[in-house]
Amino acid sequence: MNPFLTSQLHSWLRLSHLITKISSASVYKLSVISLGLFVTSKMTCLLAIILFFVVPCAALSFNVVDYGAKGDGQTDDSQAFLKAWQDVCDATCQGTPSLLIPNGKTFMLQPVKFMGPCKPATINIQLEGTIIAPNSVEAWKWPNDDGKKDKWVQFSDIDGLVINGGGTIDGQGAPWWKFKSATRPAALHFHKCGNLKLTGLTHRNSPMNHISINECIGPHISNLHIIAPADSPNTDGIDISRSSNVTVQNSRMETGDDCIAINDGTSFINISGVYCGPGHGISIGSLGKDGAHNTVEEVHVQNCTFNGTTNGARIKTWEGGSGHAKRVTFEDIILVNTENPVIIDQQYDPNCYGLTQAVQISDVTYRNIRGTAACNCAIKLSCDSTIGCNGIVMENINITAAHEEKIYASCKNAQGICSSCIPNVPCLHEN
Repeated sequence: MNPFLTSQLHSWLRLSHLITKISSASVYKLSVISLGLFVTSKMTCLLAIILFFVVPCAALSFNVVDYGAKGDGQTDDSQAFLKAWQDVCDATCQGTPSLLIPNGKTFMLQPVKFMGPCKPATINIQLEGTIIAPNSVEAWKWPNDDGKKDKWVQFSDIDGLVINGGGTIDGQGAPWWKFKSATRPAALHFHKCGNLKLTGLTHRNSPMNHISINECIGPHISNLHIIAPADSPNTDGIDISRSSNVTVQNSRMETGDDCIAINDGTSFINISGVYCGPGHGISIGSLGKDGAHNTVEEVHVQNCTFNGTTNGARIKTWEGGSGHAKRVTFEDIILVNTENPVIIDQQYDPNCYGLTQAVQISDVTYRNIRGTAACNCAIKLSCDSTIGCNGIVMENINITAAHEEKIYASCKNAQGICSSCIPNVPCLHEN
């Protein structure tokens, strides 16, 4: 080989070896340049050699402490979190950038918004420590542009967001609970966050609902522990609205209201492995309030336990509304001393009788539901006299009294079939 060419190849090999050592120790962007060497002496070929070189860029892990967060439970760390978030959101490195909230520290946040869209396809928030809200109503400081004042920590327009790490989110909501009729903030709110993943966290004592999912496609929620006293008002575990292809699984929820509430505009909701109690069960609705047109469809609740809850599997709608709740299944449900284990209430507000329309309820299946009821009426189907409930299917229902009382089913204006039902449901045909 030509001595000049041999020398150049040796130089390129040494450079390649150096680049490999550097790139294995740090995070870099890869760029490509093409060098062509045209040999004009005795050689008649064109030798093209592609070299990779690296340009350093920011690290993939962004620790909020490095941005000035104190983590002492008293200092307002909101601005440090927002500065770290901006760098995470703008990161252009290969791989998934991560916002690190370290273990062993407690970070106090005022109401804060984490906004997208972001450059990375996926962003990880590694919550290992604890986030707390201000400890009194008076201590909350709302942004000037927040007119509603109904959310504490917000994530908006962020695709591929992953939040995990085993940490805790504490809304310190007890001072708010006495204001039952006033606007109270939800602890954690997600809006238009596609393919959200929320897993492995503990959520405590929200002023109102703990987690809100709004206009999200494909969220996956798992392995959460949500805790609030049984008498804390409106402290729903998870509220879902205007979202689709939602998965909630393998979580424990102890709240003062619905463990999961499925609201307007939702479809293809899959819930499994949820332990609920105390709380108000898993509810569809309420729908149709103030004459609203609301829809819910394709809901599947499976392998869940209701222990000491005021309701179990519930659908609730208001008279005067419109829309539908359809293609809903509750199956493989365990009841432990549950009030109202199975309930459809198409007249949710007792003061609204006499209205001429209602939300349609159809194609609802209850299958393999067993356990004990804390009240005499284990099954209550209270449907509108004009529209009624259609396509109700009950299979393998075995609900007995928790305290040796007589159990019965109450049923009006419902049509469907009942197979192997204890208690018997009188307005459904036996199959």
